[in-house]
Amino acid sequence: MSFIKKLAPFYILTVFYVITSFILRLVLLFHPITQSSFTFLDTLKIFSLGFLSDILVFSLACGFLWLYLIFISNDKYQKPYGFIHFGLLIALFLYILSGKSILTEYGGALPIIGLIFVGIKTFLFGLFLFVPKKRERIRFWLFAFVMFLYVVLILQNAVSEYFFWNEFGVKYNFIAVNYLVYTNEVIGNIMESYPVIPIFGTLFLVAGIISYFVIQKSKIYIEKIPSVSEKIKLSVIYFSLFGIALWSIPKLAITENATNVFTNELQANGMYRFYLAFMNSELDYFKFYKTLPEQEAYALLNNQIHNLKPLSSTRTIQSDSAEIHKNVVLITIESYSADFMKMYGNKQNISPFLDSLATQSLLFTNFYASGNRTVRGLEAVTLCLPPTAGESVVKREDNKNKFTTGSVFKSKGYQVKYLYGGDAFFDNMEDFFSGNGYDIVDEKTFKPEEITFSNVWGVCDEDMVNKAIKTINTEAQTGKPFFNHWMTVSNHRPFTYPNGKIDIPGNAKSREGGVKYTDYAIKKFFGMAEKQPWFKNTVFVIVADHCASSAGKTELPIDKYRIPAMIYSPGFIQPHHYNQLMSQIDIMPTLFGLLHFDYQSKFFGQDVLNPNYHPRALIATYQDLGLLKDNVLTIISPKKQVKQYGLKLNPKEGVEADFQIYYDQKPLAIKRNDLIKETISYYQTASDILKKKEYQK
Repeated sequence: MSFIKKLAPFYILTVFYVITSFILRLVLLFHPITQSSFTFLDTLKIFSLGFLSDILVFSLACGFLWLYLIFISNDKYQKPYGFIHFGLLIALFLYILSGKSILTEYGGALPIIGLIFVGIKTFLFGLFLFVPKKRERIRFWLFAFVMFLYVVLILQNAVSEYFFWNEFGVKYNFIAVNYLVYTNEVIGNIMESYPVIPIFGTLFLVAGIISYFVIQKSKIYIEKIPSVSEKIKLSVIYFSLFGIALWSIPKLAITENATNVFTNELQANGMYRFYLAFMNSELDYFKFYKTLPEQEAYALLNNQIHNLKPLSSTRTIQSDSAEIHKNVVLITIESYSADFMKMYGNKQNISPFLDSLATQSLLFTNFYASGNRTVRGLEAVTLCLPPTAGESVVKREDNKNKFTTGSVFKSKGYQVKYLYGGDAFFDNMEDFFSGNGYDIVDEKTFKPEEITFSNVWGVCDEDMVNKAIKTINTEAQTGKPFFNHWMTVSNHRPFTYPNGKIDIPGNAKSREGGVKYTDYAIKKFFGMAEKQPWFKNTVFVIVADHCASSAGKTELPIDKYRIPAMIYSPGFIQPHHYNQLMSQIDIMPTLFGLLHFDYQSKFFGQDVLNPNYHPRALIATYQDLGLLKDNVLTIISPKKQVKQYGLKLNPKEGVEADFQIYYDQKPLAIKRNDLIKETISYYQTASDILKKKEYQK
């Protein structure tokens, strides 16, 4: 019986979580947004299967509690082991403090978080070690804090689920995951929308009262610390339940199959739904956004992209000239805003080579990124598809055998490769590109002698330059044309690169240094490429993946989506400016037009040099989907919301008209319904085609 009592921290918290979840379901059942009636069987299913799901999910969440409790012991403070342990903790603290730890390479707040965590752990261990008379008291307050933290998180989750239901009428989905990405915007919205201080004040007061009773009922664990044999028994019981939960929870999720959607939502466990949303990263367009009748949506799409087959984006592209099978190198530059370049008004001279190359290229001066993350840029230039709601296709499970720029090149006999200085496993790039027929050259393919500098993101861009030249030289010897897509990495936090290359030290860790070093590496690439026999028969496409920042005063601040893009091929592409509005999804179809390719296309992207092209740009976050056209930005969002902003140029002095990027965005007094429908048609049809798996090659 005494051993059972020592399980009190686990079963008391579980009971509290189950009761909280029951009350939450009851509240949501009668919430005004739950506009549905439930049969007796529906109600029974909601509460019985929901009850079982709650117990199993919380048993997984108790993993952290088990980890904390299992290491509570007096033996580890005995001589000499206690002093050895304490010495190791001090050494780890000093290692992080030195600024040379692996955490420092990640940049941001991670080194500080690591330092604080290890510092607290070292301090507390020292107290336990050197002040044994206070050990029991300190242990009690630490135990109380852990139990209080669990109670707070349980209550906080319930409050969050309530407000999320209040907004969207569902349990957590990808929007909740997205909130973790846009922390500043979300916190600002919460602060303005809800009485935060009273809510959290009440929450902490209630949590404190509940914690008192929880601690009183469960403190036997620290008063009579389990023996080694009892801890083994406890661990066997916990891991048995852990395994049962891992197996059972997905099975229970399958039972969320009622025709009444609210029944499924109320039955579901919020934490597990959050996990699924995080893993699947999809947001159902047809559930959360405005829609049009299917025929109308595709008819509107056909008005913008002519000669489409019924209910599809498929069309025949036929040139009036012979195909030109030049080699193609596509360079997507990490986090490269238009305003880094001199022509857009930058006076820091951080992109001297690209500034020069732009004057020798077909330069697209009014060019917009599809999104604000690398995977969106890769999606745009590879799939030439609007940025659909939720996570990028690159990171979805259904991301293979798509119709891609690579598949078009392969149909013409090209060798197709993706080159990346980091580990392509990151952001699911390896799975996506290999699943679509690309050979991959990444950090894993480098020999030790090929690496002169690397950080957490991979080898420096110069090392990738050397690898790329070697790779292309090998390809050129086959006699077959090649298409190589190189994604740079150095212009990314922590912005470290080899010293002595540019006039900004590599250990300065500045954004300007990252930009300038990337420019330096690209210059080196072209300097080496010009000496190769394949250079004169190669077209180079240079485009950013996204801007360096996406924060702004509106959902889609358009200056944060303006990026540079150019096509360079001396003797083949005449230098000039193209100043019409266009998207990242258009760059590769435009290149295919320049090469006079004949092919069956499924791309939403278009050849902007074709006289039938209607200027527009498609830009988005994970949930706000926008169309930029006729000096109007139309945004469709979850909860079937629509916003429109009129754009008024806010000119920057000393910058030519083609390179002005700043606009005031003012809500339209009178809605442009034609643009609203056109926006819906783009995103609805793209989502529909992906959902029906009709974007396959």
